[in-house]
Amino acid sequence: MKITEYLQKANKTLFSYEIIPPKRGGSIDGVFAIIEQLLPNDPPFIDLTSRSAEIYYEELDDGTLRRHTKRKRPGTIGLSAAIKNKYDIETVPHVLCRGFTKEETEDALIELNFLGINNILAVQGDELRRMTYEKYGKTHNIYASDLVQQIKNMNSGKYLEELSGASATDFCIGVAGYPEKHLEAPNMESDLKYLKQKVEAGADYIVTQMCFDNKKYFEFVKKCRAIGINIPIIPGIKIITRDTHLKTIPKTFHVDIPEELSDKVESLSSKEKIYQVGVDWAIKQCRELAEANVPCIHFYIMNTAREVAEVVSTIK
Repeated sequence: MKITEYLQKANKTLFSYEIIPPKRGGSIDGVFAIIEQLLPNDPPFIDLTSRSAEIYYEELDDGTLRRHTKRKRPGTIGLSAAIKNKYDIETVPHVLCRGFTKEETEDALIELNFLGINNILAVQGDELRRMTYEKYGKTHNIYASDLVQQIKNMNSGKYLEELSGASATDFCIGVAGYPEKHLEAPNMESDLKYLKQKVEAGADYIVTQMCFDNKKYFEFVKKCRAIGINIPIIPGIKIITRDTHLKTIPKTFHVDIPEELSDKVESLSSKEKIYQVGVDWAIKQCRELAEANVPCIHFYIMNTAREVAEVVSTIK
């Protein structure tokens, strides 16, 4: 079932989740363990993140550097199929612009279509390698709106080359939104303009970057509606469980943590007390969002779903 159908049929706020594939060579068992923690709360769908190849350097004994390129977390497509087959839960693999040609993207979408996976989150991707393919006769999507357009074209049976009797796909397309603006946008107005371009290209729903202040989400929705963006907007939630999150989350995701929350965390030395502060904050956030009848609340998960399961079971 498509994500938009879940949202339309729900008579209350849903809860969805986003997890990351294991590192190269890692076991799928860790991902299944996270899903087992979520099962009691009947997850309607689970997002699977994706990463393009990354460039890193190895220092050799003679002091020179050797350049390497590899994907540190491959397996998004296979993991999406495994979860759907094992648990009968809809999966939403992320498809990126950066690091992939249009040809590679088309191949991935064809595979997903064969597997019966018809929900996609189309994102530009950040901090990834940027490569130019024109000299090889290949092309790439520059912006997420370009990627959305490519997927929409395939939904109309239009592929990169003219194919006789080509079958149309039927992907439901999600895109990302940023209540505190994307790090590359000069201002919020510019960011909203680009978001509207994604919607006009064919996006069906929006999932926001994690936000710790509901006022920013509500203001973001208000601004979206004012410029004619009328598709569902799902708020993203991340639960703080350790004091190091106060530094790593703003640095990595370019979001603010409210002073009230950071002060509480900084005043504590006990790991369990910090954990409880983060859980309590998320419960308060989610209750307010549910009371406002948001269509769904989307949780960002790393290594464990313990805190997420606790929050959802408390407010369901």
